[in-house]
Amino acid sequence: MLQDFPTPTVRAPPACVLETERLTLRRPTLADVRAITQLANDRRVAENTRRLPHPYVQEHAVAFVRATADGAREAAFLIEHNHAPIGIVGINWASKNAPELGYWLGVAHWGRGFGTEAARAVIDFFFEETDAELLHAAARVANPASRNILEKCGFQWNGVELHRFEALGSSSPVDSFRLSRGVWSSLKNWASSTRREA
Repeated sequence: MLQDFPTPTVRAPPACVLETERLTLRRPTLADVRAITQLANDRRVAENTRRLPHPYVQEHAVAFVRATADGAREAAFLIEHNHAPIGIVGINWASKNAPELGYWLGVAHWGRGFGTEAARAVIDFFFEETDAELLHAAARVANPASRNILEKCGFQWNGVELHRFEALGSSSPVDSFRLSRGVWSSLKNWASSTRREA
């Protein structure tokens, strides 16, 4: 049961909207299912994201939106640029003592700094609104762009692990990272995101 997990205490509702210089991050809704499906249904995205199946169909997006609606096991944010969805970022609380940052972008939006900008907003949300001391993340060894995002956000390499990737149907090596509250507060020099009620 969820209450058996010693998860961080969230002091703000997961329904808030985060705004950065170029992006708006908000809770995904059923109205976003078609856009999420179109973005996620690309093998290049799925192969670098542990939980995305391929092909990714509307039923997968509906299940994701419903599963993250209350923010209890995952604080998920739809990433929007110029009012158009471009990906997902969030914190998964399911692993005992190991909240984990995750993100993905549609292929057309790779290489423009959106991943770093969205990740920083959610990292700020995490450390400002929880009492947790540590945030985890992982990047597939074959995905240096994701590793670059984590390093730009202050994450420190913690070793290599094997994680199962649903789209691959097998395990693949990942670089494991962690970010402590102390490192976050000493390195936090990026532009702050703003927060408003949804």
